[in-house]
Amino acid sequence: MQLGLAGSVIGHWAYVVVVSVFAYDVAGASAVGVLWLVRMLPAAILSPVAAMLADRYRRERVMLGSDLVRASLIVVAAAVVWSGAPDVFVFALASLVAVAATPVEPASRGLLPSLVSTPDELTAGNVVAGSIASFGFFLGPALGGVLLIVVDMPTAFVATAVPVLVSAFFVARIHGPESQRDGVERENLAGEALAGFRTILGDRRLRLLVGLLTATTIVDGALEVLIVVSAIDLLDLGNPGVGYLNAAFGVGALIGSIAAIGLVGVRRLSLPFLGGVVLWGLPVVLMAAFVEPAVALAGLALVGVGNMLVDVAGSTLVQRAVPDEVLSRVFGMMQSLWLAALALGAMLAPVLVNRFGPREALLVTGCFLPALVVVFGSRLVRVDAAATAPARDRLALLRAIPMFGLLPGPTLERLVSRLIPVEFQAGVELMRQGDPGDRFYVIAEGEAEVTIDGRLVNTLQVGDYAGEIALLRSLPRTATVVAKGPVLALALERHDFLGAVAGHTPSARAADAVIGARLAV
Repeated sequence: MQLGLAGSVIGHWAYVVVVSVFAYDVAGASAVGVLWLVRMLPAAILSPVAAMLADRYRRERVMLGSDLVRASLIVVAAAVVWSGAPDVFVFALASLVAVAATPVEPASRGLLPSLVSTPDELTAGNVVAGSIASFGFFLGPALGGVLLIVVDMPTAFVATAVPVLVSAFFVARIHGPESQRDGVERENLAGEALAGFRTILGDRRLRLLVGLLTATTIVDGALEVLIVVSAIDLLDLGNPGVGYLNAAFGVGALIGSIAAIGLVGVRRLSLPFLGGVVLWGLPVVLMAAFVEPAVALAGLALVGVGNMLVDVAGSTLVQRAVPDEVLSRVFGMMQSLWLAALALGAMLAPVLVNRFGPREALLVTGCFLPALVVVFGSRLVRVDAAATAPARDRLALLRAIPMFGLLPGPTLERLVSRLIPVEFQAGVELMRQGDPGDRFYVIAEGEAEVTIDGRLVNTLQVGDYAGEIALLRSLPRTATVVAKGPVLALALERHDFLGAVAGHTPSARAADAVIGARLAV
């Protein structure tokens, strides 16, 4: 899967550079802005649908279909350029390529947990995926720049399809698990999308977080145009310079991905998030003040670092603030907002260039996000205080349980936040044999005795647990659990427990193994 992601990301960014230069050659900065508009708006509208495809069908097949469709459309675009057909066909094909790419990220993020067997493997897989994305930001644009030097435009188009086909080669060899969602009742597409939108609008914390993330994406869209203008008009680097400047952003993103590893488990993420937002602006101001290739390359590298800090810290803050039952729909709506924001930024940039000039456009763009930090930074700190990482002792307690230790980090954090402390005095039952199951319990303090038909079969100590059989098998309680002395138990409600364990293949397998061993007693 990781090799497939590498091909997909490299091919995507190489194609973006080539098609952006093609648009600039057609009609300058305005054409680049139009190109980004027609690429981003349809993708923004259809992004929630693409994300739901990754939930409803086998994710590796969704990724494979995306790769094959994108590669085919890029080759068709090359034929259009070679034949001298109207440029509008290239723009239309670029829009279709962007739409075809939208399922890749949600599908890959959903597939990875089912391909690993331990928490360490999952963490390592996520780190590698982030590093591959950052490396693709560098290698893809660099490849596009080289292609524009050594081959003609139609051949450059075809060459950018090759990494995407390499991605398809590797993805076709993935054999993920069958879908876990068969038979699950689903909302209609409009209802799912609106649920995410309502959640964002109804929560002041989310409005602030999503607003800042979307503002960052507006600047991203503007820079996609301004990089082309800067390379060709300000820095005299020619068409290949577009690739080199984008590659500098990728180098910074790669460095940022290494720095972002240090954010794992951090309780206060507002400061790195705000620092990343500032890094999206101040280096652009320096590019406007000092029109030199070295300054531009260094500045865009810093922007790349800021991008990784914003992505990791911002996404984690949202995950901590959003209820699990609507989290995927919130992220689907956020992706739509981001794609629309990219289009908006790409349209505003030519207006700024034509009205004020390239340097002034860079200056205005660079000042936008630092100004927002000044206005809203203190509010974000308060949001952070209300959405912090869970207590480490409870996190460690759940992580030591096999069926929870296999869960992705964000899922485990959300699960810890749902734990309910319950105190039992000596002789009080935590559960009774034959009763319906409503909760899962973890012993945090004290001891409890487990009896079956009046026979003592086990003594639960700190870190031990009970109640999973009735919840997972829809059975009455199979044993009675009584506090031996004062006991502090951490309870999970039925829907929280089942949502975490039953929907995650490795965790479900671990739970089945535990149940099999206990029922054999």
